[in-house]
Amino acid sequence: MGSKQIAQETFDDAVQENITEFEMDPEEAVREAVQQFESQGVDLSNIVKAVRPPASENGQRQKHQILLTLDSLGRAVAEADMAELPEHLSTFSAQCKEQLAFRYLAGQNGAYPVVFSACQLAAGDRDLLLQAFSTLSALLDGQPDLLEAAGQELVLQSLRERREDAEMTLAGIRCVRHACLKHERNRQDFVKAGILPLLTGAIVQHGGSAEVVKTAASALRVMTFDDDIRVPFGHAHDHAKMIVLENDGLRVLIEAAKAFRDNSGVLSELCATLSRLSVRNEFCQEIVDLGGLDFMVTLLADCMEHPDVVRQVLGAIRAVAGNDDVKDALVDAGATELIVLAISQHLGNPQICEQGCAALCVLALRKPENCGVIMEGGGALAALQAMKAHPREVAVQAFPFLLGRAEWRRAFSKPSLCHPFSGVR
Repeated sequence: MGSKQIAQETFDDAVQENITEFEMDPEEAVREAVQQFESQGVDLSNIVKAVRPPASENGQRQKHQILLTLDSLGRAVAEADMAELPEHLSTFSAQCKEQLAFRYLAGQNGAYPVVFSACQLAAGDRDLLLQAFSTLSALLDGQPDLLEAAGQELVLQSLRERREDAEMTLAGIRCVRHACLKHERNRQDFVKAGILPLLTGAIVQHGGSAEVVKTAASALRVMTFDDDIRVPFGHAHDHAKMIVLENDGLRVLIEAAKAFRDNSGVLSELCATLSRLSVRNEFCQEIVDLGGLDFMVTLLADCMEHPDVVRQVLGAIRAVAGNDDVKDALVDAGATELIVLAISQHLGNPQICEQGCAALCVLALRKPENCGVIMEGGGALAALQAMKAHPREVAVQAFPFLLGRAEWRRAFSKPSLCHPFSGVR
Protein backbone atom coordinates (compact mmCIF):
# COMPACT_ATOMS: atom_id res chain seq x y z
CA MET A 1 0.00 0.00 0.00
CA GLY A 2 1.58 3.29 -1.13
CA SER A 3 2.08 6.42 0.95
CA LYS A 4 -0.48 9.19 0.92
CA GLN A 5 0.15 12.07 -1.48
CA ILE A 6 -0.88 15.72 -1.38
CA ALA A 7 -0.66 18.54 -3.90
CA GLN A 8 1.88 21.34 -3.57
CA GLU A 9 -1.00 23.79 -3.17
CA THR A 10 -2.32 21.86 -0.15
CA PHE A 11 1.06 22.09 1.58
CA ASP A 12 1.43 25.78 0.73
CA ASP A 13 -2.03 26.52 2.16
CA ALA A 14 -1.13 24.72 5.39
CA VAL A 15 2.05 26.77 5.72
CA GLN A 16 0.19 29.99 5.04
CA GLU A 17 -2.44 29.06 7.62
CA ASN A 18 0.27 28.53 10.24
CA ILE A 19 1.62 32.00 9.48
CA THR A 20 -1.68 33.90 9.44
CA GLU A 21 -3.76 31.98 11.98
CA PHE A 22 -1.09 30.96 14.49
CA GLU A 23 1.39 33.82 13.93
CA MET A 24 4.34 31.51 13.30
CA ASP A 25 7.46 32.76 11.58
CA PRO A 26 8.01 31.26 8.08
CA GLU A 27 10.59 28.63 9.07
CA GLU A 28 8.49 27.44 12.02
CA ALA A 29 5.38 27.35 9.82
CA VAL A 30 7.11 25.07 7.31
CA ARG A 31 8.44 22.77 10.06
CA GLU A 32 5.00 22.52 11.63
CA ALA A 33 3.36 21.71 8.29
CA VAL A 34 5.95 19.01 7.56
CA GLN A 35 5.43 17.45 10.98
CA GLN A 36 1.66 17.61 10.60
CA PHE A 37 1.56 15.82 7.24
CA GLU A 38 4.25 13.26 8.05
CA SER A 39 2.38 12.28 11.23
CA GLN A 40 -0.56 11.44 8.95
CA GLY A 41 1.63 9.19 6.77
CA VAL A 42 1.91 11.64 3.86
CA ASP A 43 4.93 11.29 1.54
CA LEU A 44 6.46 14.76 1.14
CA SER A 45 9.40 13.78 -1.08
CA ASN A 46 7.82 15.58 -4.06
CA ILE A 47 6.81 18.68 -2.11
CA VAL A 48 8.78 21.94 -2.05
CA LYS A 49 9.15 22.64 1.65
CA ALA A 50 9.45 26.40 1.50
CA VAL A 51 7.26 29.44 2.00
CA ARG A 52 5.64 30.60 -1.21
CA PRO A 53 6.03 34.36 -1.79
CA PRO A 54 3.06 36.37 -0.43
CA ALA A 55 0.18 37.28 -2.72
CA SER A 56 0.47 40.45 -4.76
CA GLU A 57 -1.58 43.58 -4.07
CA ASN A 58 -4.33 42.44 -6.41
CA GLY A 59 -4.60 39.16 -4.47
CA GLN A 60 -2.98 37.01 -7.13
CA ARG A 61 -1.07 34.04 -5.73
CA GLN A 62 2.67 34.06 -6.27
CA LYS A 63 4.71 31.10 -7.49
CA HIS A 64 7.65 29.22 -6.08
CA GLN A 65 11.02 30.32 -7.41
CA ILE A 66 11.51 27.39 -9.76
CA LEU A 67 8.19 28.17 -11.48
CA LEU A 68 9.22 31.80 -11.88
CA THR A 69 12.44 30.59 -13.49
CA LEU A 70 10.44 28.26 -15.73
CA ASP A 71 8.25 31.19 -16.81
CA SER A 72 11.35 33.18 -17.78
CA LEU A 73 12.74 30.21 -19.69
CA GLY A 74 9.40 29.70 -21.43
CA ARG A 75 9.32 33.33 -22.59
CA ALA A 76 12.89 33.11 -23.91
CA VAL A 77 12.00 29.96 -25.86
CA ALA A 78 8.73 31.40 -27.21
CA GLU A 79 10.52 34.55 -28.39
CA ALA A 80 13.54 32.58 -29.66
CA ASP A 81 15.70 34.92 -27.57
CA MET A 82 19.10 33.27 -28.12
CA ALA A 83 20.85 35.89 -25.99
CA GLU A 84 18.79 35.22 -22.85
CA LEU A 85 18.33 31.47 -23.32
CA PRO A 86 21.72 30.32 -21.92
CA GLU A 87 21.25 32.17 -18.62
CA HIS A 88 17.72 30.86 -18.11
CA LEU A 89 18.74 27.30 -18.98
CA SER A 90 21.65 27.48 -16.53
CA THR A 91 19.47 28.82 -13.70
CA PHE A 92 16.67 26.32 -14.30
CA SER A 93 19.09 23.39 -14.54
CA ALA A 94 20.80 24.37 -11.29
CA GLN A 95 17.46 24.56 -9.47
CA CYS A 96 16.37 21.17 -10.86
CA LYS A 97 19.57 19.60 -9.56
CA GLU A 98 18.96 20.89 -6.05
CA GLN A 99 16.22 18.40 -5.18
CA LEU A 100 13.54 16.15 -6.67
CA ALA A 101 10.75 18.33 -5.28
CA PHE A 102 11.83 21.30 -7.41
CA ARG A 103 11.99 19.37 -10.68
CA TYR A 104 8.77 17.51 -9.86
CA LEU A 105 6.91 20.79 -9.36
CA ALA A 106 8.38 22.10 -12.61
CA GLY A 107 7.47 18.89 -14.42
CA GLN A 108 3.88 19.14 -13.21
CA ASN A 109 3.70 22.66 -14.60
CA GLY A 110 4.78 22.04 -18.18
CA ALA A 111 8.57 22.16 -17.93
CA TYR A 112 9.24 19.29 -20.33
CA PRO A 113 7.69 20.89 -23.47
CA VAL A 114 9.63 24.08 -22.73
CA VAL A 115 12.98 22.29 -22.33
CA PHE A 116 12.30 20.08 -25.36
CA SER A 117 11.59 23.19 -27.45
CA ALA A 118 14.82 24.73 -26.14
CA CYS A 119 16.71 21.66 -27.39
CA GLN A 120 15.13 22.02 -30.83
CA LEU A 121 15.84 25.75 -30.88
CA ALA A 122 19.51 25.17 -30.01
CA ALA A 123 20.08 22.55 -32.73
CA GLY A 124 22.47 24.76 -34.71
CA ASP A 125 24.52 25.97 -31.74
CA ARG A 126 26.72 23.26 -30.22
CA ASP A 127 27.35 24.99 -26.88
CA LEU A 128 23.72 25.96 -26.42
CA LEU A 129 22.58 22.46 -27.38
CA LEU A 130 24.94 20.99 -24.80
CA GLN A 131 23.40 23.27 -22.17
CA ALA A 132 19.87 22.36 -23.28
CA PHE A 133 20.58 18.62 -23.08
CA SER A 134 22.15 19.05 -19.64
CA THR A 135 18.96 20.80 -18.54
CA LEU A 136 16.83 18.01 -20.03
CA SER A 137 18.90 15.44 -18.14
CA ALA A 138 18.43 17.34 -14.87
CA LEU A 139 14.66 17.52 -15.42
CA LEU A 140 14.33 13.81 -16.26
CA ASP A 141 16.20 12.66 -13.15
CA GLY A 142 13.55 10.74 -11.19
CA GLN A 143 10.86 11.65 -13.76
CA PRO A 144 11.27 9.26 -16.71
CA ASP A 145 7.56 9.48 -17.56
CA LEU A 146 8.10 12.98 -18.94
CA LEU A 147 10.04 11.76 -21.98
CA GLU A 148 8.00 10.91 -25.06
CA ALA A 149 8.74 9.60 -28.56
CA ALA A 150 9.91 12.90 -30.03
CA GLY A 151 12.27 13.42 -27.12
CA GLN A 152 13.69 9.92 -27.50
CA GLU A 153 14.36 10.52 -31.19
CA LEU A 154 16.00 13.88 -30.47
CA VAL A 155 18.40 12.29 -27.97
CA LEU A 156 19.21 9.40 -30.30
CA GLN A 157 19.80 11.75 -33.22
CA SER A 158 22.24 13.78 -31.16
CA LEU A 159 24.14 10.65 -30.07
CA ARG A 160 24.39 9.47 -33.68
CA GLU A 161 25.35 12.77 -35.28
CA ARG A 162 27.70 14.02 -32.55
CA ARG A 163 29.31 10.75 -31.50
CA GLU A 164 32.80 12.28 -31.80
CA ASP A 165 31.94 15.02 -29.29
CA ALA A 166 32.64 13.63 -25.80
CA GLU A 167 30.67 16.30 -23.93
CA MET A 168 27.60 15.99 -26.14
CA THR A 169 27.80 12.20 -25.90
CA LEU A 170 27.96 12.41 -22.11
CA ALA A 171 24.94 14.74 -21.94
CA GLY A 172 22.93 12.49 -24.23
CA ILE A 173 23.78 9.32 -22.31
CA ARG A 174 22.76 10.97 -19.05
CA CYS A 175 19.37 11.72 -20.59
CA VAL A 176 19.05 8.07 -21.67
CA ARG A 177 20.01 6.77 -18.24
CA HIS A 178 17.55 8.98 -16.37
CA ALA A 179 14.79 8.18 -18.87
CA CYS A 180 15.27 4.41 -18.55
CA LEU A 181 15.69 4.05 -14.79
CA LYS A 182 12.48 2.46 -13.43
CA HIS A 183 10.81 2.82 -16.83
CA GLU A 184 10.50 -0.38 -18.87
CA ARG A 185 8.74 1.17 -21.87
CA ASN A 186 11.50 3.73 -22.37
CA ARG A 187 14.12 0.99 -22.05
CA GLN A 188 12.48 -1.13 -24.71
CA ASP A 189 11.92 1.84 -27.01
CA PHE A 190 15.55 2.93 -26.78
CA VAL A 191 16.87 -0.61 -27.33
CA LYS A 192 14.63 -1.08 -30.38
CA ALA A 193 15.86 2.26 -31.72
CA GLY A 194 19.51 1.16 -31.45
CA ILE A 195 20.84 2.64 -28.22
CA LEU A 196 23.02 -0.35 -27.28
CA PRO A 197 25.64 0.02 -30.06
CA LEU A 198 25.73 3.75 -29.33
CA LEU A 199 26.55 3.06 -25.67
CA THR A 200 29.24 0.45 -26.32
CA GLY A 201 30.56 2.59 -29.16
CA ALA A 202 30.86 5.58 -26.81
CA ILE A 203 32.98 3.52 -24.41
CA VAL A 204 35.32 2.52 -27.25
CA GLN A 205 35.47 5.90 -28.98
CA HIS A 206 35.88 7.94 -25.78
CA GLY A 207 37.92 5.37 -23.86
CA GLY A 208 40.09 8.14 -22.44
CA SER A 209 37.17 9.97 -20.83
CA ALA A 210 36.44 8.60 -17.37
CA GLU A 211 33.03 10.28 -17.19
CA VAL A 212 31.85 8.97 -20.57
CA VAL A 213 32.99 5.42 -19.80
CA LYS A 214 31.47 5.49 -16.33
CA THR A 215 28.13 6.93 -17.46
CA ALA A 216 27.84 4.68 -20.53
CA ALA A 217 28.55 1.59 -18.41
CA SER A 218 25.91 2.71 -15.94
CA ALA A 219 23.41 3.23 -18.76
CA LEU A 220 24.14 -0.26 -20.13
CA ARG A 221 23.49 -1.68 -16.67
CA VAL A 222 20.17 0.18 -16.42
CA MET A 223 19.10 -1.56 -19.63
CA THR A 224 19.36 -4.88 -17.76
CA PHE A 225 17.17 -3.77 -14.83
CA ASP A 226 13.72 -5.09 -14.07
CA ASP A 227 12.73 -2.28 -11.71
CA ASP A 228 9.46 -0.93 -13.13
CA ILE A 229 6.75 -2.18 -10.76
CA ARG A 230 4.07 -1.23 -13.29
CA VAL A 231 5.26 -3.94 -15.70
CA PRO A 232 4.89 -7.64 -14.73
CA PHE A 233 7.63 -8.89 -17.07
CA GLY A 234 10.52 -6.87 -18.45
CA HIS A 235 13.15 -7.60 -21.10
CA ALA A 236 16.15 -7.44 -18.78
CA HIS A 237 17.54 -10.85 -19.76
CA ASP A 238 17.04 -10.19 -23.47
CA HIS A 239 18.80 -6.85 -23.23
CA ALA A 240 21.76 -8.43 -21.41
CA LYS A 241 22.09 -11.02 -24.17
CA MET A 242 21.95 -8.32 -26.84
CA ILE A 243 24.69 -6.33 -25.15
CA VAL A 244 26.96 -9.39 -25.06
CA LEU A 245 26.12 -11.21 -28.29
CA GLU A 246 25.38 -8.34 -30.65
CA ASN A 247 27.56 -5.56 -29.24
CA ASP A 248 30.62 -7.36 -27.83
CA GLY A 249 29.80 -5.85 -24.46
CA LEU A 250 32.02 -8.05 -22.31
CA ARG A 251 35.15 -7.28 -24.29
CA VAL A 252 34.34 -3.57 -24.37
CA LEU A 253 33.87 -3.39 -20.59
CA ILE A 254 36.90 -5.49 -19.69
CA GLU A 255 39.21 -3.50 -21.98
CA ALA A 256 37.84 -0.27 -20.52
CA ALA A 257 38.49 -1.56 -16.98
CA LYS A 258 42.11 -2.33 -17.86
CA ALA A 259 42.53 1.29 -18.99
CA PHE A 260 41.26 2.72 -15.69
CA ARG A 261 43.09 0.67 -13.08
CA ASP A 262 43.63 3.75 -10.90
CA ASN A 263 40.09 5.16 -11.08
CA SER A 264 37.94 3.53 -8.42
CA GLY A 265 34.72 5.21 -9.59
CA VAL A 266 35.02 3.89 -13.15
CA LEU A 267 36.11 0.43 -11.99
CA SER A 268 33.15 0.20 -9.66
CA GLU A 269 30.68 0.97 -12.48
CA LEU A 270 32.35 -1.43 -14.91
CA CYS A 271 32.38 -4.33 -12.43
CA ALA A 272 28.76 -3.68 -11.51
CA THR A 273 27.80 -3.82 -15.19
CA LEU A 274 29.80 -6.99 -15.81
CA SER A 275 27.93 -8.70 -12.99
CA ARG A 276 24.61 -7.77 -14.63
CA LEU A 277 25.75 -9.33 -17.92
CA SER A 278 26.83 -12.67 -16.40
CA VAL A 279 23.45 -14.24 -17.09
CA ARG A 280 24.59 -17.37 -18.96
CA ASN A 281 27.21 -20.06 -18.47
CA GLU A 282 28.96 -19.16 -21.70
CA PHE A 283 29.05 -15.47 -20.79
CA CYS A 284 30.81 -16.29 -17.52
CA GLN A 285 33.31 -18.41 -19.43
CA GLU A 286 33.85 -15.62 -21.96
CA ILE A 287 34.77 -13.25 -19.15
CA VAL A 288 37.47 -15.75 -18.11
CA ASP A 289 38.68 -16.15 -21.69
CA LEU A 290 38.97 -12.37 -22.05
CA GLY A 291 41.15 -12.14 -18.95
CA GLY A 292 38.40 -10.70 -16.81
CA LEU A 293 38.76 -13.23 -14.02
CA ASP A 294 42.47 -12.58 -13.47
CA PHE A 295 41.75 -8.87 -13.68
CA MET A 296 39.04 -9.10 -10.99
CA VAL A 297 41.27 -11.04 -8.62
CA THR A 298 44.14 -8.59 -9.13
CA LEU A 299 41.77 -5.65 -8.74
CA LEU A 300 40.39 -7.03 -5.49
CA ALA A 301 43.91 -7.36 -4.12
CA ASP A 302 44.99 -3.90 -5.27
CA CYS A 303 41.85 -1.95 -4.32
CA MET A 304 41.19 -3.39 -0.88
CA GLU A 305 41.15 0.13 0.56
CA HIS A 306 38.27 1.25 -1.70
CA PRO A 307 35.01 -0.14 -0.26
CA ASP A 308 32.85 0.57 -3.29
CA VAL A 309 35.25 -1.17 -5.66
CA VAL A 310 35.55 -4.13 -3.29
CA ARG A 311 31.76 -4.45 -3.09
CA GLN A 312 31.31 -4.37 -6.85
CA VAL A 313 34.18 -6.78 -7.54
CA LEU A 314 32.73 -9.23 -5.03
CA GLY A 315 29.38 -8.90 -6.79
CA ALA A 316 31.04 -9.61 -10.15
CA ILE A 317 32.88 -12.64 -8.73
CA ARG A 318 29.61 -13.89 -7.28
CA ALA A 319 27.95 -13.54 -10.70
CA VAL A 320 30.63 -15.20 -12.86
CA ALA A 321 30.99 -18.05 -10.34
CA GLY A 322 27.61 -19.31 -11.51
CA ASN A 323 29.68 -21.35 -13.98
CA ASP A 324 31.14 -24.44 -12.24
CA ASP A 325 34.38 -24.29 -14.24
CA VAL A 326 34.81 -20.65 -13.31
CA LYS A 327 34.36 -21.60 -9.63
CA ASP A 328 37.45 -23.80 -9.84
CA ALA A 329 39.41 -21.14 -11.70
CA LEU A 330 38.56 -18.55 -9.04
CA VAL A 331 39.61 -20.85 -6.21
CA ASP A 332 42.85 -21.72 -8.02
CA ALA A 333 43.53 -17.99 -8.51
CA GLY A 334 43.30 -17.37 -4.76
CA ALA A 335 39.94 -15.59 -4.79
CA THR A 336 38.73 -17.26 -1.57
CA GLU A 337 41.59 -15.83 0.49
CA LEU A 338 40.96 -12.36 -0.92
CA ILE A 339 37.23 -12.60 -0.22
CA VAL A 340 37.94 -13.59 3.37
CA LEU A 341 40.38 -10.68 3.65
CA ALA A 342 37.79 -8.28 2.21
CA ILE A 343 35.17 -9.38 4.75
CA SER A 344 37.62 -9.08 7.64
CA GLN A 345 38.94 -5.71 6.54
CA HIS A 346 35.48 -4.20 5.93
CA LEU A 347 33.61 -5.90 8.74
CA GLY A 348 31.61 -2.76 9.46
CA ASN A 349 30.28 -2.55 5.90
CA PRO A 350 27.08 -4.64 5.58
CA GLN A 351 27.10 -4.58 1.78
CA ILE A 352 30.64 -5.96 1.55
CA CYS A 353 29.90 -8.61 4.17
CA GLU A 354 26.76 -9.62 2.28
CA GLN A 355 28.49 -9.79 -1.10
CA GLY A 356 31.51 -11.57 0.38
CA CYS A 357 29.47 -14.24 2.14
CA ALA A 358 27.31 -14.69 -0.95
CA ALA A 359 30.41 -15.07 -3.13
CA LEU A 360 31.80 -17.76 -0.80
CA CYS A 361 28.46 -19.58 -0.93
CA VAL A 362 28.41 -19.55 -4.73
CA LEU A 363 31.99 -20.83 -4.87
CA ALA A 364 31.01 -23.69 -2.55
CA LEU A 365 27.79 -24.58 -4.36
CA ARG A 366 28.04 -28.12 -5.82
CA LYS A 367 31.75 -28.05 -5.03
CA PRO A 368 32.58 -29.86 -1.73
CA GLU A 369 36.31 -29.49 -2.38
CA ASN A 370 35.91 -25.71 -2.65
CA CYS A 371 33.94 -25.74 0.57
CA GLY A 372 36.93 -27.32 2.26
CA VAL A 373 39.26 -24.67 0.87
CA ILE A 374 36.97 -21.93 2.17
CA MET A 375 36.93 -23.47 5.64
CA GLU A 376 40.70 -23.95 5.74
CA GLY A 377 41.20 -20.37 4.57
CA GLY A 378 39.27 -18.89 7.48
CA GLY A 379 36.03 -18.35 5.59
CA ALA A 380 33.86 -19.72 8.39
CA LEU A 381 35.40 -17.48 11.03
CA ALA A 382 35.17 -14.42 8.81
CA ALA A 383 31.53 -15.19 8.07
CA LEU A 384 30.73 -15.64 11.74
CA GLN A 385 32.31 -12.28 12.52
CA ALA A 386 30.16 -10.75 9.80
CA MET A 387 27.07 -12.45 11.28
CA LYS A 388 27.83 -11.01 14.69
CA ALA A 389 28.40 -7.56 13.21
CA HIS A 390 25.18 -7.57 11.13
CA PRO A 391 22.52 -9.70 12.85
CA ARG A 392 19.71 -8.15 10.80
CA GLU A 393 21.24 -8.82 7.37
CA VAL A 394 19.40 -11.90 6.10
CA ALA A 395 21.90 -12.66 3.33
CA VAL A 396 24.76 -12.66 5.83
CA GLN A 397 22.88 -14.81 8.35
CA ALA A 398 22.09 -17.39 5.67
CA PHE A 399 25.77 -18.17 5.04
CA PRO A 400 26.17 -21.34 7.16
CA PHE A 401 23.02 -22.90 5.77
CA LEU A 402 24.02 -22.26 2.17
CA LEU A 403 27.58 -23.41 2.64
CA GLY A 404 26.73 -27.09 3.01
CA ARG A 405 25.53 -29.18 5.93
CA ALA A 406 28.39 -31.71 6.03
CA GLU A 407 31.20 -29.15 5.85
CA TRP A 408 29.34 -26.91 8.30
CA ARG A 409 29.20 -29.67 10.92
CA ARG A 410 32.82 -30.61 10.40
CA ALA A 411 34.09 -27.04 10.53
CA PHE A 412 32.00 -26.00 13.49
CA SER A 413 32.74 -29.02 15.63
CA LYS A 414 35.33 -26.86 17.38
CA PRO A 415 33.92 -25.00 20.41
CA SER A 416 35.72 -21.82 19.35
CA LEU A 417 33.56 -21.63 16.21
CA CYS A 418 30.19 -22.02 17.88
CA HIS A 419 27.37 -20.23 16.06
CA PRO A 420 27.10 -16.82 17.73
CA PHE A 421 23.33 -16.78 18.03
CA SER A 422 21.77 -20.24 18.02
CA GLY A 423 24.41 -22.13 20.00
CA VAL A 424 24.55 -24.87 17.33
CA ARG A 425 27.94 -26.53 17.02
